[in-house]
Amino acid sequence: MPDEGSRQAPVIDFSKVRAIDIHTHAEEPCGCHADDGYDELQTTMARYFGAPWTHPPTIPETAAHYRAQNIAAVIFPVDAERETGYRRYDNDEVLELVAREDDILIPFVSIDPWKGRMAVREARRLIEEHGIRGFKFHPTLQGFFPNDRMAYPFYEVLAEHGCIGLFHTGQTGVGSGMRGGNGMRLKYSDPMHLDDVAVDFPDMPIIAAHPSFPWQEEALAVALHKPNVYIDLSGWSPKYFPPILVRYANSLLRTKMLFGSDWPMIAPEKWLDAFGRAEFKDEVRPLILKENAMRLLGAT
Repeated sequence: MPDEGSRQAPVIDFSKVRAIDIHTHAEEPCGCHADDGYDELQTTMARYFGAPWTHPPTIPETAAHYRAQNIAAVIFPVDAERETGYRRYDNDEVLELVAREDDILIPFVSIDPWKGRMAVREARRLIEEHGIRGFKFHPTLQGFFPNDRMAYPFYEVLAEHGCIGLFHTGQTGVGSGMRGGNGMRLKYSDPMHLDDVAVDFPDMPIIAAHPSFPWQEEALAVALHKPNVYIDLSGWSPKYFPPILVRYANSLLRTKMLFGSDWPMIAPEKWLDAFGRAEFKDEVRPLILKENAMRLLGAT
């Protein structure tokens, strides 16, 4: 595993932003998915979350929103072409747009692990040519168990370069209320599957994204037991966090918890407002909002 200095340094002045949102989604311009069902998925999710927008925001619009809020954000697409039929937002296109907003946005990328050697080749290129520090995985959308050995050659590249693997866990609304859950199977996102990945790839930092309903205690156990596993708090308003999650965030896992909103479904300012009223200790709040993410991103 390379040392932290070998990673590409973020351009953002972290001393000036008030928080780092570790979990935001890059969305293509509206109307791009009229033939594949993605627009229906997005509008259904927007109703589920009560999101105020009519069309998902573009990357420049996302950057403008976060700049106005003085919050840095990790942003990524999700490649789930094989399982869903939704055309992916090409990683290179995302990187080109995010590069114009590098005062506030940090790019992660996404490659469906089912692409096998193609995934490995693309991952290595993105790391070596663009200094990418993290990869988004969505087991429910991509239709795989994280500990499936078919993904291990992909993980080997991430571990070799010390890159972060950010894995969706639990049920957060994607496909909720759609016929058959839009064909998405929740079983793939049980965080206990990440325990095997953490054992087999101890040099790959792992983020278990979201409060992992209905497997919250499993996620806490894995993060407590494995030094390379973190939890981001995106996809849920803090007013709905289970007490055990808050208790561990205030104590044993205080250096393992990360602020995330799940933009554009939840606006960061809305999440932060609820966070301000939740029962987190004053000394823990700065860790969750920025300091833990800075350390994980190699920005300290």
